[in-house]
Amino acid sequence: MRPIDHVSGDVLDVALRLHRDLGPGLLESVYETILAERLSRMGYSVERQRVVDIEFEGVRFAAAFKADLIVDTRLVVEIKSVERLAAVHAKQLLTYLRLLRQPVGLLINFGGETLKEGVRRVVNNHSPSLCASAPPLNQISSGA
Repeated sequence: MRPIDHVSGDVLDVALRLHRDLGPGLLESVYETILAERLSRMGYSVERQRVVDIEFEGVRFAAAFKADLIVDTRLVVEIKSVERLAAVHAKQLLTYLRLLRQPVGLLINFGGETLKEGVRRVVNNHSPSLCASAPPLNQISSGA
């Protein structure tokens, strides 16, 4: 299995080339489809629009959210095509990481003039709770 930093580097490299080739402003689904296809050609397993069920306080919520891409079974990629990323976008990805119990995610915005200002690496610093009966708690952390 490839190191997560190698996987995220490949995803960013492909995303940069894709943004340069197509430019900004298309629907998220266009970038998602092409990014997934290019990564698959590189040998990565890529799940698109993976439906995620969650359970909270004994209540199960079917299809609580959809992860845009899950690369190599562990890197969660959230794709946007907006003029500017908002703080809520990184928080959304962090929530996805916590619920999926995954360590790292990429938030990629294809809507800007350049992709450089539209990329965020979000890290889930998962620390299991000392109380075995409580669900795991996660410390919020994000970095570029």
